[in-house]
Amino acid sequence: MASFEPAPGQTPPPDSVHPRESSPDAPTSVSRLNETIRGFISGWGSVWVEGEITAWNLRGGHVFGRLKDASGDAMISFRLWSSTLQRLPADMRDLKLGDRVVACVKSDYFVKSGDFTFTVSAMRHTGLGDQLERLERLRAQLRAEGLFDPARKKRLPFLPHVIGLITGERSDAEKDVHRNAELRWPQVRFRTIHAAVQGDRCVPETIAALKVLDAAPEVDVIVIARGGGDPQTLLGFSDERLLRAVAAAFTPIVSAIGHENDHPLLDDVADLRASTPTDAAKRVVPDVAEQRALVQQLRARARTRLTQRVAHDIAQLEQLRSRPVLRTPESMLTARSHEMWTLVSRGREIVTRRVDAADRQSAQLRASLRALSPGATLARGYAIAHVGDGVIVRDAAQAPAGAAVTVTVAEGSFAARSEGPVAEGRADADQ
Repeated sequence: MASFEPAPGQTPPPDSVHPRESSPDAPTSVSRLNETIRGFISGWGSVWVEGEITAWNLRGGHVFGRLKDASGDAMISFRLWSSTLQRLPADMRDLKLGDRVVACVKSDYFVKSGDFTFTVSAMRHTGLGDQLERLERLRAQLRAEGLFDPARKKRLPFLPHVIGLITGERSDAEKDVHRNAELRWPQVRFRTIHAAVQGDRCVPETIAALKVLDAAPEVDVIVIARGGGDPQTLLGFSDERLLRAVAAAFTPIVSAIGHENDHPLLDDVADLRASTPTDAAKRVVPDVAEQRALVQQLRARARTRLTQRVAHDIAQLEQLRSRPVLRTPESMLTARSHEMWTLVSRGREIVTRRVDAADRQSAQLRASLRALSPGATLARGYAIAHVGDGVIVRDAAQAPAGAAVTVTVAEGSFAARSEGPVAEGRADADQ
């Protein structure tokens, strides 16, 4: 049985619940209880608090956020009406997660829903929170070491045999990844290891799961997934130990943490950043319907190209066959035969002329030879005398008196004996 006693100097609200007025047989209503709580809370005044913004959601012109204590042990929810937001300085309207502020808040209790929150009436910016500063320093350090360099990113396989999945047990992220991946490729296989996705166990369990999947030869890609949350709950995915383990892994890793606006450091170190777990499933496996359509398209293109090529070759072949040389090939032989007959005739004529000329030349040579031949001279009555050693007698002194002389005439030879040289006058008389 709840007890609500007014604070010293505070007047209880009308129709408030008193412990003695309720019992198991006569319980009070929820609305009366909430009205009593609201009556007590409404008497509280405004107070200035300092903290770090861990949630800043703008809806309908109003801001709904959360403020964390510097120690990290306490947190409150607040709302900032649009009218108050418009009165703030310009730099206060663009606050980021991790900014440290001082706010004037007043407690408020919603009777209908039973929710307790604080309404901000004034707010001042006091700089970046320590947490964001640490993350920015770590981001700069890892960037300088080249862990964000696109050149070191590993390419994802086109169709992984097994997908390693690290996510929370029975989480929506696990269901989203499985459902969307199986819709795209029904035969896809998963090896899932559940790990805490927030709190102190998040980093060591995620690193342990990563080592197991990275060492498995059948795992082609690893997806680290969790649903959305405020930056405080996503801090584990910006832990330096996890980031360096991801950078050292041999298997391609996909970061699918939170929603589109969430951006832990794991997104920068991983080989691929997916905006949501659903997006990770769509980017890790291809769509079987799209691939089948692509195959059909490629087949149609190949069929069209092949048909065009065959048609082109047939047209070229028909064009070649339509040429006279192929349409009537005997015409080429006929023309060559006529040419050959002409050449043979010309050759025969030339040979005949040359043979006739050679015959005439031979006859002339024979006539000349015959005219110069000694036989012709002998036929005219001349004779050739030569002494015994075969020397033709050219001088009468070569045949002294008594020398044996052989005389050759046109028809044979006979022997004679020289009577010596004859006087000049006598010789002429003899002739």
